[in-house]
Amino acid sequence: MTTDHPTPHEPIPETSGSEAGADSAATKLAEDEARLAEMSDAYLRAKAEVENIRRRSDEEMSKARKFAVEAFAESMLPVMDSMEAAIAMPDAKVEAVLEGVHATRRQLAAALERNKVLEISPPAGTKFDPHQHQAISVVPAEQEPNTVVMVLQKGYSIAERVLRPALVTVTAPK
Repeated sequence: MTTDHPTPHEPIPETSGSEAGADSAATKLAEDEARLAEMSDAYLRAKAEVENIRRRSDEEMSKARKFAVEAFAESMLPVMDSMEAAIAMPDAKVEAVLEGVHATRRQLAAALERNKVLEISPPAGTKFDPHQHQAISVVPAEQEPNTVVMVLQKGYSIAERVLRPALVTVTAPK
């Protein structure tokens, strides 16, 4: 049977209430300091990880910007080769040169299409769209007002963003 009272053979510890409180306060302080050191270490590790992520993402963005046109440039190389081959044939007949120019244009159009560069060439009678067309002149016509009469220069878009608007003539309001 155990009791919380000292036995006659054990000396009674002589502690005052303030010493017991000081020991528990010192223990609590040591525990708090250990937790603080642990949290400080975790914070520094997290901060270093964030800096590493930021640095890696900056490097990746730099590489992406640098090589963004790589696929486009690769698709332009055959067009350049065809043009250089045409230039290298000074004695070619006009028909042969014209046939080569048409073939080169088809190569160029295919390369642009593969890279999502699309023509903006509205047919006559299409409603004028200021987001895709630029009116160069206005002419009286029997068509509806503000419709395309003629395309003077094709426009181009990439990923639904206009690179160059189509230059058009539109009908005048009645």
